[in-house]
Amino acid sequence: MIRVTELALPLDHPEEALRAAILQRLQLRDADLLQLTVFKRSYDARKKNSEIKFVYIVDLAVQDEASVLDRFADDVHVRPAPDTAYYPVAQAPAGLSDRPLIVGLGPCGLFAALLLAQMGFRPIVLERGKDVRRRTKDTWALWRKKELSPESNVQFGEGGAGLFSDGKLYSQIKDPKFYGRKVMAEFVKAGAPDEILYVSKPHIGTFRLTGVVSRMREEIINLGGEIRFEHKVTDLLLEEGQVRGVTLANGEQLMSRHVVMALGHSARDTFRMLQHRGVFLEAKPFAIGFRVEHPQGLIDKARLGKYAGHPALGAADYKLVHHAKNGRAVYSFCMCPGGTVVAATSEPGRVVTNGMSQYSRNERNANSGIVVSIQPEQDFPGDALAGVELQEQLEARAYELGGSDYCAPAQLVGDFVAGRPSAKLGEVEPSYKPGILLGDLAPSLPAYAIEAIREAFPAFGRQIRGFDRPDALLTGVETRTSSPVRITRDRDSLQSLNTRGLYPAGEGAGYAGGILSAGVDGIKIAEAVAKAMLADVETAPAHVKEAQVQKS
Repeated sequence: MIRVTELALPLDHPEEALRAAILQRLQLRDADLLQLTVFKRSYDARKKNSEIKFVYIVDLAVQDEASVLDRFADDVHVRPAPDTAYYPVAQAPAGLSDRPLIVGLGPCGLFAALLLAQMGFRPIVLERGKDVRRRTKDTWALWRKKELSPESNVQFGEGGAGLFSDGKLYSQIKDPKFYGRKVMAEFVKAGAPDEILYVSKPHIGTFRLTGVVSRMREEIINLGGEIRFEHKVTDLLLEEGQVRGVTLANGEQLMSRHVVMALGHSARDTFRMLQHRGVFLEAKPFAIGFRVEHPQGLIDKARLGKYAGHPALGAADYKLVHHAKNGRAVYSFCMCPGGTVVAATSEPGRVVTNGMSQYSRNERNANSGIVVSIQPEQDFPGDALAGVELQEQLEARAYELGGSDYCAPAQLVGDFVAGRPSAKLGEVEPSYKPGILLGDLAPSLPAYAIEAIREAFPAFGRQIRGFDRPDALLTGVETRTSSPVRITRDRDSLQSLNTRGLYPAGEGAGYAGGILSAGVDGIKIAEAVAKAMLADVETAPAHVKEAQVQKS
């Protein structure tokens, strides 16, 4: 296969124009081009007054590939295509009795379970929340009726926190083995649109993602895996630094020497249990701030100029950063074009915001987090869970400022920058459900964060015209940007530094940030577990080996 990069075409080009451009670029006859696959399609809108074009990376099968590569040996945009296929690292021996346990069915746990099931290891998944259908009903109860279910909400349940989001599937992680391609391929196989395999910033959207996740769950079950909803892990069974299994809230004990902790970053009770059991944890940086809403049309016009509203481009996004005078970095986070701000708490008496979009991205507002980076040593010194405690304090304060009924505190950008409370809305209508209470957001975050965000808005307004418009709306608070904890693991075995057989994984463990990176980490963990389980069988004494591998 040959890969051709930097192939530019107009936005409105007909489908056949891509093939024609490749034939011209490589000086081929039509019969010589045997196969064409779009690997990536992107566009560059940074120069607002210039023509926007689609830019393609394509993989090709051609007649006499060696001759074509030889003719273009000096062209950096014509090279052999890398092999992006996924190859399993192991296969479980027939009759293997030991089964790995996976705690959590967010993106990381989902892919860890799927890969282990595909390799024949029959994982057991323990999810504290409910399945997609029942979880969605519980989540809507908070948004519509202010009724919170602490074990079934935006944070807990099948699909994890990523389920109620934009379904964004892009990441800046290094991925030399193309595990991200495997994640995308599995999503498509489960019903996601084919375009996620090649568009530059793919997304699925919440409603589509629910169906995709449930179909992946069925595949795990069909391959011999087991999914147990409403099964909360409350303790680890340990023996001389080795995991032996877990204890559930109902008192049941499940035995396994291989336990994957694919926690979300909101599993605070589990973090505390792990700390109590002596598992090595450390505090890590995260970010705090607010959600900001603008009319989506304003963002489209500012980012796309005359191409605003073009159906091939869809709703525009943005990415902003400002380095404040007090040394803080303020940046946009989890931008949701044409989306809504959602209530994302998982605990009574707290308010947390997040952003969500459907596949269509056609809601009236754009929203994103505007957040400030904070550091353990500087901002929340203490033990490994000091960041968790800070989050809890800020979320409880937001609950009070919002009226103590799960409404969120809010303020207009102009009032926030000027340091005065807001009394009435402008043209920007809030999307947050169950509702907002206008006032002063300054008491909701530490003074250094308020100072930095106030400074950032005029700077952002110079980057995106209208971003600092006075009636843009801030809603608080955004605290769960990433895990405040890292369950540190060994670089080679991916096991906990001091607890053998425990595999910290995904976003809650501090090793991912978003659906794609969490899925990739799930694949890595599945491979590590599979290799370790095979090694256990190979090195066990004969009588133990017979017990581990039951002869059929």
